[in-house]
Order: sequence, then structure tokens, then C-alpha cells
Amino acid sequence: MLASTLVYLKEYQQALDAAKKANIPKVWKEVAFACVRSREFRLASIAGLNIIMQPDHLESLIEHYEKYGYYKELINLLESGLGAEGAHMGLYTELGVLYAKYDPDRLMDHLKTFAQKLNITKLIRVCERYQMWPECVFLQSHYDEYDNAVCTMMDHSPSSWWHDIFIQNILKVSNHDLYYRAMIFYLEEEPMLLNDLLKILSMKIDLSKAVSVMRKAGHLPLITPFLKSTQNQNISAVNEALNEIYVENEDHENLKQSIMEYDNFESLNLAQWLENHELLDFRRIAAIIYRKNKKFSKSIEISKKDELWKDAIETVSESNEMELAEQLLWFFMETGERELFASMLYTCYSLIKPDVAMEVAWRFGLQEYVMPYFIQFMKDLSDQVATVKKETEGIKENAAKDKENLESQTISGFHDFLFPGLNVPQIAAIMPAPGSMGFNTGFGGGFGGPSFPGQGGFY
Repeated sequence: MLASTLVYLKEYQQALDAAKKANIPKVWKEVAFACVRSREFRLASIAGLNIIMQPDHLESLIEHYEKYGYYKELINLLESGLGAEGAHMGLYTELGVLYAKYDPDRLMDHLKTFAQKLNITKLIRVCERYQMWPECVFLQSHYDEYDNAVCTMMDHSPSSWWHDIFIQNILKVSNHDLYYRAMIFYLEEEPMLLNDLLKILSMKIDLSKAVSVMRKAGHLPLITPFLKSTQNQNISAVNEALNEIYVENEDHENLKQSIMEYDNFESLNLAQWLENHELLDFRRIAAIIYRKNKKFSKSIEISKKDELWKDAIETVSESNEMELAEQLLWFFMETGERELFASMLYTCYSLIKPDVAMEVAWRFGLQEYVMPYFIQFMKDLSDQVATVKKETEGIKENAAKDKENLESQTISGFHDFLFPGLNVPQIAAIMPAPGSMGFNTGFGGGFGGPSFPGQGGFY
């Protein structure tokens, strides 16, 4: 009561002393409010320090200061309470709100310094209300609202987008559709950094969908470096996109390397596209694609049109088809390509029958061209005959050995049957000499009888 009375008497110092003795929030507020109205800011600050430590009374004190527009003094009051022992979350949060309203340049430092002591949700709403987007992104990132942080940066990029911060957040988002929205955002605002973004997201995004998004946007060639870095995964959409880019850029070297190393793409569609291309190198690639797909006749047809004789011969050799070899051989003779006749005999040696080679050479007078073929053929034939002869002799020797072993085993088995347990020398020792045994017909002379030359045993 004394403090209230002194306030009415405008004895603010004495009222402050009485409030210290009362030490009741209601009294402190009455004294502080009176001092603010009278612009006694030093005394108001002393009284206010006892109020701001009470979360329930902090907002009313702030409202009173703001009512009279004394926001600088209010900020000073709250700052002076930060180091006090009873400082609480509301104090740090409300000071951040005041910075957002009246001193925005100091808000970011405040957020970074006291990030762990703030009511982040409330401050995010305040930053959105006052369009303080960098601070909003910081709070959203700190509060694990990565999806919102990424959206805020894309929606308010002039003031809140930074490449490194964006990357840190995009890697943690839960809504994967934001990956593809980010691609469009970079395409429109930071196209030179688009490949960096895609390389970082390469293990998270669906490459087929990423290619589709860029194709629809009409800027597929822009991500060529990224596509090259991911082609080792041999994904159909990536291979087809790169092949399309190479064709449009007339880069036949990279196109050939791509189709030779990575086979997961619609190869026949590409071959049909290239077989009528105005450039010879691309028509040649079409022939290679047909060859890889076992379409040898089509590949040879393209090579013949462009007079790519080497490619045609190699295709025949790879096909391993005698009919194609004979057809190409006759084609060369009809066009008068004598040297190619010899090249065919060498490259497709196993596919050309000797009678065909002889007939063609006889018809067109190419005996000197065919002689190396027949020399090689006779050598191979002689080697085969020698091999067969050697194998036949080996078979005969093995058969003779098998016969001897069989006879030996038969005799040994017969002896074992008649005289079990005795070997051949023992059997010979107990047997009588040939002709020493027989029956005798005379009387008184024991058994005897005529003997039969060359026979042993009994009659």
C-alpha cells in the first residue's frame, strides 16, 4: 500500500524502495508501469528486472512498454536480464520477437547465440509474419523442419537462398518430390549449379524420373555432365538421353563409345533413327547396332550401301553363317572388287567352302588370289589327316593291350577255378608229365595200355 501511495505522489525512488520490501509481482508491476509513464527508465528498469523473471507477467510488461513506443528501453531491459540467474525461455523468445519487430539486423545473431533456449515454433511464426526469411530458414533447419526450410528458400530465393544451406537441407527432406521441384528451381534460377545439385542427389533421386522432368522442361542437354557421371549404372533412361544428346550434337565418337559400353537402351529404335542419317559415321553406328542385335543381313546391307567393305566382312565373320559369306563373296565379284575376294578368303576362311572358292576363282580368273586360301586349306587338311592317323594308331595299340589283359585274366580265372589257392608254378609241379599216365591191357602187369602221342590224361 505504501508503494502504491508513493507512486501516486510521484515519489518513484521511495516507491521502488517500498516495492523491494514488499517483493510482490503486483507491486513491482505498478511501480514499473508508473516509472515508464513518467519516463523514469532507470527506475523502471530496476523494477522491470524483477518482473521479467516471472514468465506469467513478462507479456504484460512488454505490452506496457510498447503501448508508449519505448521499444529501445524495453530491449535494453530484456538484454540486461539475459545474464541473470532466473533467465527463462520466454525471456529469450520475447527478446527475439522484439528484434524481429524493431531491430531486425540483430535477430540472426540472437538466434545463433541462443538457439537452444528459444521457443522456435513461436519465432518461426513471427519471422513469417514480418517476412524475415533468412531467419525463418535458420529456425526451420534448426527445428528439423527441412521440408519447410527448402520450400521457404525456393519461394523467397532473393533473400533466403544459399547453395550450401540449400544442399544441407535438401539431403534431409522426407518428401522426395522436393528433389524434382528443386531441379526446376535450379533450372530457372541457378542453371549453372544444376549439375552440382544432381550429383549430390544422385543416390536419392529416381534417375529415370529426373530425365523425364528435364526432357519435359526442354533442357535435357544442360545436365549432360550429370548423366555421364551416372551412366555407369547402365540405366535405360540415362543411356537413351545421352545417346539422343550425342546424335543432336553430331558427336559420333561419344555415341559409339556409349553404345559399345552400355547396352541397356532401345537399340533397334536408335538404329532405325540412324540408318538414314545424313552423316556416314552415324549410318555406320546403325550397322554396328544391328550387328550387336544379330541382325546381320540388315547390318551388311547398310555397309554395302556406304561401301564400308571392312565392316561388311567383319559382320559376316561374326555371324558365322556360310550363306551370308557366299552372298557377299559373289557380290564382290559382281562389282569387280578382286582384292576384297582375297580379304574375304582370309577373314571368313572357316565360312567359305573350297568348292565355292575354286568356282569363283575359276570363273573370274583369280587363281593367284585363291592360292593362299588353298595352301592354308591343304595344310589344315594334312594336319587333320595326321591327327586322325595318330589317333587311330593309338586306338589300335590300346585295343591290343586290352585283348592281352583280357586273355591273361581269363586263364588266371580258369586256374583259380580248378586249383583254388595254388598259383601256376605249383600247379605245374604236381602235374605228371604229358603221356606218363594211361591204362595197360596186359594181365599181371598193373594198369597200362596204349598211349596216345601228344595226349595226357585218361582215356
